[in-house]
Amino acid sequence: MLAETLQGPHVDWYAATPMLILLGGAMVLLVVAALTPRWPKGLYAWFTVAVALAVIVVSFFLWHTIDVDGAKTLVGGAIAFDHFSIWMTITISAAIALVSLSTDSYLRREDLDGPEVYALYLLSALGGVVMAASNDLIVLFLGLEILSIALYVLAASNRRRSQSQESGIKYFVLGGFSSAFFLYGVALLYGGAGSTNFTTIFNSFNSQVALDRKDGLILAGVALLIVGLGFKTSSAPFHFWAPDVYQGAPTPVTGFMASAGKAAAFAALLRVLVSALPNWSDDYRPVIWVLAVLTLFVGAVMAVIQTDVKRMLAYSSINHAGFMLVGVEAASHLAGQPAPGKGMSAVLLYLLLYTVLVTGTFAVVGLVTRTGDGATDLNAFRGLGRKRPALAVALTVLLLAQAGVPLTAGFVAKFGVIQAAVDVKSYPLAVIAMLTAVIAAFLYLRIMVSVWIADPEPADEVLEPVRTPFSAVVGIAVSVGFTLAIGFAPGWLIDLGNSVSQLAR
Repeated sequence: MLAETLQGPHVDWYAATPMLILLGGAMVLLVVAALTPRWPKGLYAWFTVAVALAVIVVSFFLWHTIDVDGAKTLVGGAIAFDHFSIWMTITISAAIALVSLSTDSYLRREDLDGPEVYALYLLSALGGVVMAASNDLIVLFLGLEILSIALYVLAASNRRRSQSQESGIKYFVLGGFSSAFFLYGVALLYGGAGSTNFTTIFNSFNSQVALDRKDGLILAGVALLIVGLGFKTSSAPFHFWAPDVYQGAPTPVTGFMASAGKAAAFAALLRVLVSALPNWSDDYRPVIWVLAVLTLFVGAVMAVIQTDVKRMLAYSSINHAGFMLVGVEAASHLAGQPAPGKGMSAVLLYLLLYTVLVTGTFAVVGLVTRTGDGATDLNAFRGLGRKRPALAVALTVLLLAQAGVPLTAGFVAKFGVIQAAVDVKSYPLAVIAMLTAVIAAFLYLRIMVSVWIADPEPADEVLEPVRTPFSAVVGIAVSVGFTLAIGFAPGWLIDLGNSVSQLAR
């Protein structure tokens, strides 16, 4: 009788197509690959790329649907169907495609070729898409755990390297603590607001004045949510896991964590602060301001004293997280207002451009680390400009873009968040961001000096030559081409990004 009377929420399967494609692709890799002989070399990677491209194509059709019919919520208001979620779906899918191309050469070089890593990419991306589209704290937590568990396994996926095992354990233990903080924050928010649904929380405090407001519970919950998501975004002082995990994890996995993982975490942070909790923006804005300053300086200063390139890029990623927090702080000034300003669109644009930059950068680093994935110090890059000039040029372009040099996508990204901060009169934060960009530029210069100027030493002659497999070259070429194209003609992408500010409620 209960089964006959139970009515579940209506599900718009067309709107959920990107999630279904990601899940279906992962199931094909796990089930079909287990029941068939080993696929031809490279086919696992190219199948994953095809799944990611299919998601991107479908997302463009869904974008048009939203243009025509407007944004809405799905599955009983638990999932948001708006430009924000579609933009993040495209960003995460781009990360899958680019990282899969570099993973193919890595796994074959390490004699670890198989479908498992690619299936974990798709499942982790599914969790990230759910996080970006969540309109309920419980759904957000489910997406967070799907993303995180897959990343824990990916970090430890090279069973032949003790460093990979160590990074997986560190990430799992510290990630478990961060998830506990997040879940406790959800409980406190539910106790203070009476709901975990973003729309209900917003409406209950926006349309009427409650006589028994439980602001203490809500503010404590917001603080714990920021701690939990601050860990995932590798924001200082919750960044301490990133250098060790980035260094120990397989290099393509590091690129995936720095791109898709960070994108999903920042999307969730924006959803929570701007969509559900704009009424408390005056309370959490100073916290975001302080986190942004700490993250900017920790990332920039600690990066320049490293000698391992993967640790350098880990701290560089922390500095980039600081720039994104500048945009989050700008978005919080106008949270809940009819005119949302440029903060949110600037962060989403930054996430897309940084995803392409960092995946291309780690693809080059993955080739230079050679078999064993252990040659990650600056000495391993000596003479790369003479031996592999095309690869060195690609790395130089990507590093200059991360430094924010004009006529690259990195400049467009950094200029966008700084402009958003200036628009809301956060002048000190904008100045600090520009100052740390100058400090961080020394990091990228050190790598370029090793690539182009440092003289090879006799010991370098015995090193394994740097190989350039076709799949990795394609991924790097796409990253460099996109970086330069957006640097020269950013207008169309900026205009497209400005349409993501209206969230579904």
